[in-house]
Amino acid sequence: MKTVLIIGIGAGDPEQLTLQAIRALNRADVFFVTDKGEAARELLEFREALCKQYATERPYRTIEIADPPRDREADAYAEAVGAWHEARAAAWGAAIRDSLAEDECGAFLVWGDPSLYDSTISILERVHHDDATAFDYEVIPGITSVQALAARHRITFNRVGGAAQITTGRRLREGFPGEADDVAVMLDGQLSFRAVLDEPLDIYWGAYVGMPQEQLVAGDLATVAEEIAQRRAEARERHGWIMDAYILKRRPDA
Repeated sequence: MKTVLIIGIGAGDPEQLTLQAIRALNRADVFFVTDKGEAARELLEFREALCKQYATERPYRTIEIADPPRDREADAYAEAVGAWHEARAAAWGAAIRDSLAEDECGAFLVWGDPSLYDSTISILERVHHDDATAFDYEVIPGITSVQALAARHRITFNRVGGAAQITTGRRLREGFPGEADDVAVMLDGQLSFRAVLDEPLDIYWGAYVGMPQEQLVAGDLATVAEEIAQRRAEARERHGWIMDAYILKRRPDA
């Protein structure tokens, strides 16, 4: 039977690969990579370099899958994401069916960890359930962006006896979570920390964490918010893409 591996590859530093991930890379006959266009070419090249460096025990093929367009302006957010996932599942299912032979092993390389704000598992589960192609799949965990970010800032995400939460920029715009003192924010292209500038918070922001172009800013949120906004805009313009995240911590004296 065909096998598909979902391999977490860390937040951007090639040395963040686990020994389990390296073993998994060397099981693969085919690496499936999603082509998101010229703006994200650097991400594709990173995956290719990772395979060249670590997948050294057997020959392999690389199959590029054109990523379906996503409507990011739709008012019905959940429905738009659902339609995008359905289109992705159709493209991935066709690639597995046409490019992976029986008893071969294919792999998808996932930035960070497949369990944290990533759709690879759910899309492959949809393919596994709906497609006529028979295959099994395994998940190999990776170092998350939250772990890498906290390490680079030399902080712990949570505090003793406190609640920590991971959320999105969309949810942060509704207000800082009342039940948490420490919040990691993902998927925030709208600079949603501006919605909580009146809160007594420190921010620990990072972009391209673990990569040569890494940027880090930390400090009182109200003081450094515009510096982060400017750095983010300049970096996105320079590279054509950006992956960033930040941790907000309520100050103990608040």
